[in-house]
Amino acid sequence: MLLRFYRGTIQIDGNYQIPYTVWDERSDTYRAQALYYRDIIAYLSESGIYYTDSVLDLVPCPELQFSIQLRDYQAHALDNWARERRGTIVLPTGAGKTVVALKAMELVNSATLIVVPTLDLVDQWKEAIVSFSGGIVSPEEIGEYTGRKKSLKAITLSTYDSAYIHAARLGNRFKCIIFDEVHHLPSEGYRHIAEMCAAPYRLGLTATYEREDGLHTLLPRLVGGKVYEVRAQELSGDHLSPYEIKKIRVKMLPEEQETYDGAMEIFRNYLRSQHISMRNPSDFQKVIYRSGYDKRAWRAVRARNEARRIAYNSESKITELTQLLSQHASDRIIIFTRYNDLVYDISKRFFIPCITYATEKEERTEILSKFRKGLYSAIVSSQVLDEGIDVPEANVGIILSGTGSVREYTQRLGRILRPTEKKAILYEVISTGTAEVRTAARRSRKE
Repeated sequence: MLLRFYRGTIQIDGNYQIPYTVWDERSDTYRAQALYYRDIIAYLSESGIYYTDSVLDLVPCPELQFSIQLRDYQAHALDNWARERRGTIVLPTGAGKTVVALKAMELVNSATLIVVPTLDLVDQWKEAIVSFSGGIVSPEEIGEYTGRKKSLKAITLSTYDSAYIHAARLGNRFKCIIFDEVHHLPSEGYRHIAEMCAAPYRLGLTATYEREDGLHTLLPRLVGGKVYEVRAQELSGDHLSPYEIKKIRVKMLPEEQETYDGAMEIFRNYLRSQHISMRNPSDFQKVIYRSGYDKRAWRAVRARNEARRIAYNSESKITELTQLLSQHASDRIIIFTRYNDLVYDISKRFFIPCITYATEKEERTEILSKFRKGLYSAIVSSQVLDEGIDVPEANVGIILSGTGSVREYTQRLGRILRPTEKKAILYEVISTGTAEVRTAARRSRKE
């Protein structure tokens, strides 16, 4: 029996049927997703079946060593993962997921592929690897397989997009694969990275394991289940800043409330007419789907979006923001919003630098650098700072909109929990008399 890697699959030459395989008429062989390589090897070994293994073609790897002294919880996380060398570690933003991953790489001491969401994170990982290796690993010795560069090294970084496109080519070159922000992995398309990769050792990293759509239930198969988790409140004061969360409720202006109520009534009338109950996000997706061919559904979705925009961008929130900025004039503040038009409005009104998806990398880097140095005391952003960008230390966060997702909320809290002497405060400003109140309450129950 010969095991070979073929385009993201394990091909069994010799006409043998074993677990995890299915018959492929095109190649006249049994084949399995590369994901099951480790399980197939274990089955053959335990069954005493002789085989020749030609699956892995590993990138040569030197001795990997990183100068890191793990904190107690990081050491526990690594120990739990090391038992099976599979699974997901859940740590708050700022709690040192990267250093745990580097020690896992040191433990495996073999070719490793690290998959991250953005090019910014590719660069941040490179800096961390060079720094913690004590200069033993140079930037030139770190591989990158992205849209801007393609080179394979013992440690190679790729984005989810690039890894998905090239999974069939990369799938047998690494013994270990690390998925940073692993909650992205179960998405349609991205999950094929794990399925087409034969790496027997797998590590997932995230601050937010659960997904609103429930697809996190796929993670045990793709990378391994949750092997360690610690929450921000457990590390607060010792390893992360002590923090406090304050919810502030504001009333919209009368004309805003009237317009909001009218828009929401259009949406609710459509739901009632179609006997649709909004129990979870998938129910709203059904309405979105209908809007492609049903004009009433299209008007209902448009009305709901307009209502949300009014609630999120209420002038009363700007008034509250004015008071908070005055109250925290000596602090480092990050203001989070959902809509870019509010970002730009706040930036103009208060002369605060802003960062959105349209901000060029050089400008974003300059803004964050000046924020870090204290030249800017506040920045305002939409969702681009939630994940994938290294944000300098801040101790005050103000969420003006976009608080429905536990993941989004946790990421924003993490932005102000970097270890500092100052107590961190996260304000969440909510418009009363709107669905924003129920959404925040529902999210709080899940936290």
